[in-house]
Amino acid sequence: MADIIRKKDDLGNIIIKVQEDLCHLKENISRITIERSGEVIDIQALETAIQRTENGLRKHAEEYLNTVNNQILTLPSIDENAGRTDQPGKWKPKSEAVRDRWPLVAAAHLSPGEQHKHATNMKIMYDASNPSNRALLNEKYGVQMPRLNRRKEEPAQLQKISRGPTVGNLSVVPAAFRNNPYLVPPVPENEGKKGMASLLERGLVPSAAHISIVPPPVRLRTMPLHSRDEKHATAPTGGISGNLAGLHLYLSSSAEPNSIDPILISTRLAQKGIHAPPPSVVSKKSASKHRRPPIQPNTELVPYNPQPPPVTPSLHGPDYCFTLCDGLIDYRAPDLLAFKQHYCLSWGGILSLLESLTELLKEYAVPVAIVHGQRLAELAMGSELDIPPAPEYLVSVLENYVDVCELMHRPGQRYKGVGGVGMAAVKIQSSWRRHRVRAAYLEYRRQKWAAGAIAISWLLHAQMVRMKKALKGSHQRHLENFRSRAKHLAANWNHIRTSRRTIIHIPSLGYSQPLRFSVNDLDIQQNLQMGRLCDIQDPSVDVIYVCPVKQSVEVQQYYSRLLGLHKVVDSGLLEDAADMQDRFKILTPEAMESFQTHNMCLSTLLKYSPQTIKRIKNLIKGKHAYVVGGVLHKDDLAVADLLNVPILGSEPEVAHLYSTKSGNKRIFASAGVPTPPGEYDIYSLQQMHEVVSQLIIDNLNIRRWLLKMDSEFGGRGTAHFDISHMKCYSWMLKEYRRYGPEEWRKKWAQEPALLKILEELPEYLSQHGKLVNKKRFPSWKKFLETFLSQGGVVEACPPSESITNLTVDMLIEPNGEMSMVSCGDQIHTGTPLECCGTSVPQSSVDPDILHSTCMRITAACKSRGVMGYLSIDLVTFIHPHTLEQQVWTTDLDLCYSDQLSMTQLMLLMTRGRLDCRSSQLEVPAPARDVKQPRRHGEEAATPPTVTSHYAVMSTQLRHTNLAMVHYSVFFQMCKAQGVGFDIKERQGTLFILHDSHKRQSLGMITIGEDLQGALMTFARNLSIIHQEISAPNMQGETNFKGIINDIEGILGVTIENQARSAEERLRVHQKKKKFV
Repeated sequence: MADIIRKKDDLGNIIIKVQEDLCHLKENISRITIERSGEVIDIQALETAIQRTENGLRKHAEEYLNTVNNQILTLPSIDENAGRTDQPGKWKPKSEAVRDRWPLVAAAHLSPGEQHKHATNMKIMYDASNPSNRALLNEKYGVQMPRLNRRKEEPAQLQKISRGPTVGNLSVVPAAFRNNPYLVPPVPENEGKKGMASLLERGLVPSAAHISIVPPPVRLRTMPLHSRDEKHATAPTGGISGNLAGLHLYLSSSAEPNSIDPILISTRLAQKGIHAPPPSVVSKKSASKHRRPPIQPNTELVPYNPQPPPVTPSLHGPDYCFTLCDGLIDYRAPDLLAFKQHYCLSWGGILSLLESLTELLKEYAVPVAIVHGQRLAELAMGSELDIPPAPEYLVSVLENYVDVCELMHRPGQRYKGVGGVGMAAVKIQSSWRRHRVRAAYLEYRRQKWAAGAIAISWLLHAQMVRMKKALKGSHQRHLENFRSRAKHLAANWNHIRTSRRTIIHIPSLGYSQPLRFSVNDLDIQQNLQMGRLCDIQDPSVDVIYVCPVKQSVEVQQYYSRLLGLHKVVDSGLLEDAADMQDRFKILTPEAMESFQTHNMCLSTLLKYSPQTIKRIKNLIKGKHAYVVGGVLHKDDLAVADLLNVPILGSEPEVAHLYSTKSGNKRIFASAGVPTPPGEYDIYSLQQMHEVVSQLIIDNLNIRRWLLKMDSEFGGRGTAHFDISHMKCYSWMLKEYRRYGPEEWRKKWAQEPALLKILEELPEYLSQHGKLVNKKRFPSWKKFLETFLSQGGVVEACPPSESITNLTVDMLIEPNGEMSMVSCGDQIHTGTPLECCGTSVPQSSVDPDILHSTCMRITAACKSRGVMGYLSIDLVTFIHPHTLEQQVWTTDLDLCYSDQLSMTQLMLLMTRGRLDCRSSQLEVPAPARDVKQPRRHGEEAATPPTVTSHYAVMSTQLRHTNLAMVHYSVFFQMCKAQGVGFDIKERQGTLFILHDSHKRQSLGMITIGEDLQGALMTFARNLSIIHQEISAPNMQGETNFKGIINDIEGILGVTIENQARSAEERLRVHQKKKKFV
C-alpha cells in the first residue's frame, strides 16, 4: 500500500515540474520580447507548441485524477508496540489495482443493470457497519481490513496533594473608584490575562460596561440586492465531463491576455463536500522550491483519495433546471436530456410527477415555469406510490414558485386553463347547491333552536308554575295553621298569661326586598330592641331572644348582670343580685354566616337555621310558648309552623296593608279621629298635581305640605315644600278675601286659582321640594320616581311653630282586650320628621283625649283582624286662629316599637308601673335606712308610698368614634364622669348595647324625678360621651348634637310653661285672698 502512495506522489511531482517549466518558458519568452522590443521576433510557433503541451497535459491530468479519485485506500494497521516517527508514511498504488480501476472511467457505457450493481456495491463499501463491507473490499480491491486491538489502560499515577493556598491574592478595586462610578478603575496588564469573567466578578470592570472586541470579528457591509428579473447564468452541462476535474492554467498574474499565471488545479469534487488529506512532504518541498514569492495560489492541489460523501451523491449534483412553457414538456431540450440521463434509474417516478406538474400548470394556464430538477427528484423519491402529492408540494419544485403561486391564487385563474369552462360550470352548480342546502340547514337550525327555546321556556314555566303552586300551597298551609293556633291562643289566653310560659322574641323587619336592600346595617337595625329581655320581670316568664348579630361574651355578661339587678332594686342590697341566665337565652341563627350580604330579614334566616330551630324546640318542650315578632313576614308563619307555636300578631298581608301610609288613612277614617288634611293612594304625576292644587286652595292657611311614601319608615320617604314662595299664592289670598270663606268653597271661584297652581306647580316642586333623607334619595327626580312607583299620600303640616309629636303603644290581646302599654313625647334630630327617642310618660296632651283617640283607632284595627302590638303617632299644636290645642293622628305601625322595648327596661330597673290612662310613672319610694329625728309634739310625716318619675330614652344614638373604644373602657369612662344608675334612688342612666363588632351605636335611658331633670341628664351624658371619645381634628359622624339641640328647645318650652303655670297659680291664689 505504501508503494501505491509513493508512485502517486512521483507522478504528481512530475506534473508539477512540467507546469513549472512551462511557467519559466513563458516568462523567458515575455522577457525576451521586452528586451528586444525594437526587433521583430516571431514567437507564434513557440506559443502554439506551449498550447499543445498544455492541452495534452490537461487531458492526461483528467485521466490521472479520475483514476486516483476512484481508488479506495486504507490506512495501515496500528501496531501498539511500534515506534512513532514524525515522517509520514510513503505509499505507492499497486499497478494491478490501477489497471483494475482504469475501465471505470468509461462507466457511462455500462448497462443499467451493471450500473445498479455498481451503485449498490459502492453503498456497501461506504457503510462500515455493513456486514458485507469487509468481504467486498477484499474481493474487489484486495484490501484486507486490519483488526484493531484495544489498548491496555495504564493505571494513573498518584500525584502529591498540595496543601495551602494555590492562588495568589487578587487585586481589589480601590475605595475611591468604588464610591465614584464615573472613574474608570485601573486594570493592570497581568489582570487582563485572567479573563473578562474574573474582572467582572471582582469589580475591576463595571457590570454596566459595554464590552466589545477590537477589531471586531465581523465587519458590517451593505448586502447587494439584485433585481428579481436578473437570472443566474448556469453553464450547460452534458455527458460525463461534468464529473471530471478541470485543469485551469493561468500563465501570468497580470490582467494581460498574454501574461502567465501559476498553475492552479481545481476540481468539482471539492464543491461536492469531499475533502482530501493534505499533500505529501515531497510535493510541498517541490512547490516551495520553484514558486516565486509574489505568486499566491488560490486553492490546494487536487486530493488523491477522497472519502465517500455523507449523503446520496445525486442530492449534491447539479440543479438541472429546465423550463416548461404553457405546461408542455420539450423532451428534446438539452437540459431535460441531461436531467433524464442523470436520473435514469428513477426516471419513471420523476416522469409521473412531472406529468402531474404539467397538468396542474395547464389547469391554471401558467405560461412559464422553471423546474428545479434536484427538488423534483427529491420529491419523487419522497412521495409514495399511487398517491400523487398535493398541488402545494408540486409547485414547490419550481424556481419561480412565488410567481406561480401568486398566479394560481388569482381569482378566476383556474377557469382560464384546461377544462376551465367545465370547472366553472361545476363551481356554479356546487355553489348553488351549497347555497340551497345551507339555506335549508340554517332554516332547520333556526327551527331547531326555536323549538329548543320554546321547550326550555315551557319546562321552566312548568317548573315555575309547579314551584309557585307548591309555595302557594305551603303558604296557605302555614296560614291555616297560624289561624288555628291563633284561635287556640285566644281561647286559652287567660290561662296562658297567668301560667308559666316562654316568649320567643324575633325582632325581624320583614319589609320588601328592595326596601331591605336600601337599609344600611339591617342586622343592627333589627337588634335595637334588646329591652325585650326585660319581660323576665314577670316571674312566670322565660325569654328566648333571637339575635340577628353575634354577641360577644362581654355583651352577654353585661345583660346577665343588668337583668340580675331587679331583685337588688327591690331590696336595695347588692348581695341580692341573682343569676338570670337560666331565665333568658340569646340565640343567633347559624345562617347568618352563609347569607351575610343578602339583607335577609331575621325570620328568613331563622327558617334556614335548622340547628337553632332544634334548640328552640328543646327549650320550649312541654311549656306554653308563643312568638312576638317585629314587622311580620311570611317566613314568620313558616318558623311558627316549624316550632308549632302561635304568633301574637296579625297576618303578614293584613299587617303590611294597614302599615302603609294609605292604609293608615283608611283606619283613621273608619275610626273617626282627627287627621291632617290630605289625600292618599296617589300613583300618577297628574293625580299628584291635581290633588296638591286642590288641597292648597281648600287650606290656604297651611303653608307647608308633606309627601309621604307608602312603604317607607322612620321618615326616610318624606319630602316637604312651602307654598309661600309661589307666585300665585299672594294673588290667591287676595281672591280669598274678596270672595269670603263661603263663596271660596264653590268650584267656580276656585277654578282660576286651580289653573294657575297647575301651571306653576311642576316646576315649583322640582326647585323648592326638600328631602328629609338625602342619602336615600339624593335628588327630587329619584324621589318622585319612587313615590309614584310605590304610591303615597299628601298631608298637611300643622300651621304652628311649636309642634309636639307623640307615640302611643297599644296591645290587642288574643281575647280581644285592648290596653295602652306606653306613651311618650318624641325627641327629634335634624328635622322634626325624624324621631330618635321619646320622653315617657307623655306630658303634651290631655290623657283622656289621648286615651279616647287611641282606643278608637285600636278598635278600628281590631275590627279588621289586627292583633298584637301596634304603635300610633300623633301630633299636637295650638291652632293660630282659635288658640285651642289640636291633636292629629298621623301614622300607624302594626309592630313592636323601640319605645315599648325601652319602657320594659325602665319598668324593670324602677319596679314601677306606667299608668297610661293618667300619663304617670309610679315608682315605689326608696327605703330609708336612717330614721329622721322629729321635734317634741310634732307628728311623724308619713313618707309617700309612690313617687312620680320621668324617663328619656333613645335607641338611635350614633357616633362613629364609639368603635375605637371597647365597652369595658367605655363604662370606666362613664363611671369616672359620674354617669351611672343609683339603685336605691332608682334613677340615673342605663345603656343598651347593640353589637360587639362595629360598636357605632347604642341605646340610653335616663330616669329622674321630673322631666326637666331627666332631659338635662340625657343631654349632659351625650355631651360628656362626645367630649371623651372625640378630638378636635376627629369629630366623627354623630347625631348627638342634633339631639342636644332639640332637648335644649324642649327645656326652654318646659321652663316657660312652668313659669306660666306658676303665674296662673299665683293669680288664682291672689283672687281667692281678695274674695276671702
